[in-house]
Amino acid sequence: MSFPFAASVRAMSKVGRTALRVPDAVSVSVATVSDTPHLPASANASNLPSARVARVNGPLGSLVLPLAPCISLAVLNNGRRIDVSVSDPTDRRQRAMWGTTRRLLENLVTGVSEAFTVPVRLVGVGYRAALESVDPSASESVFQQSSAAANPKSRIVLKLGHSHPIVVNVPDGVEVSIPTPQRLILRGIDLAVVTQLAANIRKHRKPEPYNQKGVFVGDETIKKKEGKKR
Repeated sequence: MSFPFAASVRAMSKVGRTALRVPDAVSVSVATVSDTPHLPASANASNLPSARVARVNGPLGSLVLPLAPCISLAVLNNGRRIDVSVSDPTDRRQRAMWGTTRRLLENLVTGVSEAFTVPVRLVGVGYRAALESVDPSASESVFQQSSAAANPKSRIVLKLGHSHPIVVNVPDGVEVSIPTPQRLILRGIDLAVVTQLAANIRKHRKPEPYNQKGVFVGDETIKKKEGKKR
């Protein structure tokens, strides 16, 4: 018994083919690396897969996104709509980059127009956080540090049940507020930088399931486990 070959069409990227709506106060353009001198160190010309970047400007700041060689951006409706496309939609890697680039571009548009806010909760007896300004002339602290910026202007001092305080440097572009000693609010236009700072804080006391203590990011919860019973 013979079966006919399938003649179905390969599925396109549902996220990538969706048009991106741009607010009135935001502009998106494609530039070359030489035209963008303020790229981060991780996005220099030697590390970029191509010499093109998407530059997003808004009321809260400016961000850039490196573009892969297969990615094309079409700016339509006087800059109010962005269409993302790839050179070969049947290629698996290009389809993956298609949706990823569109989602990252959407995060940049949201960041420069509204910013991202990530809450962090410290759950535990004696757990608390404090925000300190950094004196450039001061010597290096003897406390354990978690470097998040080369030349930080402020730092977060955490007491998480260790024998010493934990110091986490605040990177540029992130605002930190501490409404209560056990609650931090991280805010910034770059989602990757804000969430990385939250991860740097969380790694020093990850939530544990027996007493449900630790550092919780956002609406994170953990299911309680029962200890061994004698």
